[in-house]
Amino acid sequence: MGALEFLYESMPGRLLLAPLVSRPVSRLVGAFLDTSLSKPLIKPFVKRNSIDLNEYLLDGITSFNGFFTRPIKPGRRPVDMSDNVLVSPCDGLLSVHRIERDSVYPVKQAEYRISDLVRDKALAERFDGGCCFVFRLQVEHYHRYIYPVSGTQENTVRIKGVYHTVRPIALRTRPVFIENRREYTVLHSGNDTIVQVEVGALLVGRIVNHRRSSGAIERLDEKGMFEYGGSTIILLTEPGSCTPFDRYADGAEHPVKLGEAVARFGCRQGRKGT
Repeated sequence: MGALEFLYESMPGRLLLAPLVSRPVSRLVGAFLDTSLSKPLIKPFVKRNSIDLNEYLLDGITSFNGFFTRPIKPGRRPVDMSDNVLVSPCDGLLSVHRIERDSVYPVKQAEYRISDLVRDKALAERFDGGCCFVFRLQVEHYHRYIYPVSGTQENTVRIKGVYHTVRPIALRTRPVFIENRREYTVLHSGNDTIVQVEVGALLVGRIVNHRRSSGAIERLDEKGMFEYGGSTIILLTEPGSCTPFDRYADGAEHPVKLGEAVARFGCRQGRKGT
């Protein structure tokens, strides 16, 4: 039995799980990973996860978290700027699901409600019948993310929670996306409204959004980054707003890169903001 199986599928493991996913433990681990004492962890982490260092800017990194949030070299993540597409905000594993009666099933036997995800029933109702794009970032992925559209944003909302892993084993046994600490931002692009949700994960998964206030946004702009921990970004789109490309229609996870087109917007008018 692996470590995660022990924690999530055995009685002794569940007893240990509560303190591990708590905010104080996350803060303690995060504080250590911010220090130069954590720098020796970088080389084995790179080797274990087969990270291609040629893609990144690595000057001046003095801690593990500094490495984990490393910026990428210019041109390594071209962003599709076509007016009629929705792009991936991050590197990750994408699955797409229909929102039906306020519910989403990201993995077999797991369910969560959009109204619980954003804790706003009126907002959630706008997306009933729409699509839920789940981008699951693993530790080896690039952990900075962008806006998937141009237009405007509302103030970012922060929801307190814990830090479960976002791996499928946890999704099978816990309502992770509605228990974990998360932030969401309502984005407006032309006539379309999108909600972007950043979800923290086991041990740290600290969410660092560069701006929290309302204002204009550009698709090329970096929205923020995750510190150590596999994490998740969720995009909610309204019914009739956009159609996922066929290759994502099976509900399985597919690798995507930041800036890659993943869906096509409909024929609504007023999309000059994209």
